[in-house]
Amino acid sequence: MATVNYRLVKIKTSSKSQIHVYISLGRGNVILKKTGFTISPNDWSTTTKRPKQNDAHLKNLFNKLNKLSNYIYEQINEAEIKGEIINSFWLENVIDTHFNRLGKINLNNNLLTTQIEYIIDNANTRKIKGTSKVGLSQNRIKGYVTFFNLILRYEKHLKCKIRLTDINNSFVDKFTNWLMNKENYSINYSGKMLDNLKTICLDAKKRGIKINDFAPNIESFKEIKKDKDIITLSFDELEIIRNKELTKDHLINVRKWLLIGCEIGQRGGDLLNLTKDNLRYIENNLVIDITQQKTGKNVTIPIYKDYIEYILTKEFPYKISNQKFNQYLKDLCKECNINEVVSGKKYDNKKKRKVSGNFPKYELITSHSLRRSFATNYYKHIPTPILIEITGHSKESMFLEYIGKPKDKDENAKLFLKLVKEMNNKTENNLKAV
Repeated sequence: MATVNYRLVKIKTSSKSQIHVYISLGRGNVILKKTGFTISPNDWSTTTKRPKQNDAHLKNLFNKLNKLSNYIYEQINEAEIKGEIINSFWLENVIDTHFNRLGKINLNNNLLTTQIEYIIDNANTRKIKGTSKVGLSQNRIKGYVTFFNLILRYEKHLKCKIRLTDINNSFVDKFTNWLMNKENYSINYSGKMLDNLKTICLDAKKRGIKINDFAPNIESFKEIKKDKDIITLSFDELEIIRNKELTKDHLINVRKWLLIGCEIGQRGGDLLNLTKDNLRYIENNLVIDITQQKTGKNVTIPIYKDYIEYILTKEFPYKISNQKFNQYLKDLCKECNINEVVSGKKYDNKKKRKVSGNFPKYELITSHSLRRSFATNYYKHIPTPILIEITGHSKESMFLEYIGKPKDKDENAKLFLKLVKEMNNKTENNLKAV
């Protein structure tokens, strides 16, 4: 059972001492905080751990401390019922609330889940960092909803509510351990959850809500390049898929989406949202105009392969859900014998997580593989700035990390020379024609 009492802490530059309240929670767990009152040690009883009642002022102080300790006991009982964390920040807030002091923490506002809900509820008016745009994307909102549910599960694991003031170094270490060792989340996913945690804390701080001093120092992490599995379909494999005799309508349809996806380099959501309204011609050349959902960037992708143009203009594929798309992609690639054994991660229905291992490639193909195939297949054949404009990556370093390639200055130089020679040859031919 918790006990509440008082002790004096000497003030170096004064003859008086500060009155601190402390809570003993057992097993050496003691929380100590200032009450805001001072007293001369001569007026303090070491027996009662209260002021001596020698005059009206001391009697008044005695009564105030008794009322405070009674209030703290009440709040301890409520905190235990609600499963709240009792720590120094909690005690500081209880003291400030009891004495109705300015600058007190609103208990509900200080809850981590309250802050996540605030961001979700105000998603349409939030300014996007680094841009002049307002409003979070649907995918980002879904990300916050997922994070909210994750935190609810972690609170259930802790058997208490999490406050922003609780998020210190120790909390982050325990949260990371829970993510990776108990829940078996991947390195990248766990790192993203820490990013979310830091973002929530910093957003709350901007709005004047008290957070733990450690929160701005939360560090994320991700897989290093050599540990990342990049699953793509080569041009040769795409030809096998393209020429395979198929009889099932859903596989014929998903093949169309696959072939288009590997030629336009867009995310799965943007690919499957394509309609004929996205098509137009520039000087008799077909192009696709897309506004990317995640970044809001407007991109234009030229179509130069005849069979892709034919699919888009004559046999446009019918719409399909992303979930079915990912399943049918695997079925299609299995039908086409895309079964080279490669290392990667795939979802385990029993564990409800992705697991690492060596699998036939068709088991690892997803909508994301199409975008990576485009970027990988055309890298070093098309200038990287052009590819980045199509994929929507903001920096070359991000693009190269995405396809798992180091920056190759020699290849860039060779490509430059090749393009310059082609330009000079074209100029010479034009002069000869004149």
